[in-house]
This record gives sequence, C-alpha cells and structure tokens, in this order.
Amino acid sequence: MTAVDTIETMENYISRNRPPKEIRNELDINYRIENQSIILFEIRPIWNDKTKYLNHDFAKTTFVKGSNKWKIYWLRGNLKWALYEPKPEVKKLSDFLTEIEQDMFGCFRG
Repeated sequence: MTAVDTIETMENYISRNRPPKEIRNELDINYRIENQSIILFEIRPIWNDKTKYLNHDFAKTTFVKGSNKWKIYWLRGNLKWALYEPKPEVKKLSDFLTEIEQDMFGCFRG
C-alpha cells in the first residue's frame, strides 16, 4: 500500500463517518499520521471556552513491516495505548477501519 493509497483510504473513512455538518462545531473526527502509525481522534470544544478545541485520540494502528500487518490499539482510561485483544492485528488498513466502525466491545467510541 502506497502513501497515496493510505491517505485515500483514511479520507474515505472520515468522509463516511463524520457527524452531520450542523454539529461539527461540537463534535468532529479526523486522523493524523505519525511515522508508521495512524491515529484517529475526536475534535471537541473545551467545556469552558467553546472557541478552543481539543483532540481526543480513540484508536491507533501501526504498520509492522516485518509481518506486513497492522496492529490495532485502543486508548485506555489511563491514557495509555493497549493492544486491542479481540483482534490485535489485521492484514489491511481497511480491516482496521472495519473493526473501528463495528466497535463490538465499545473500546473505541464508547
């Protein structure tokens, strides 16, 4: 998978899963790429200053070149990333996004 493929896959996911335009100033989602990892996050206004926003990470995947797989992580309450035990790794980035969308155990979006 090339960098362009990765970005296209992520942009498609974001466009399918963003909240309606009317509430995006209260809740939105996006992603960032850090080295071999992709981190999904929510964007919300600060509770006491609606003009400022915070990013809240909720899911991460890291590509492991040696195994040619993506590891899946969720952000625990202690703000540390933990391997997602029901399915710790997948072969394709799209499989990671499917796990996030299904969120069968409420680990990612609650």
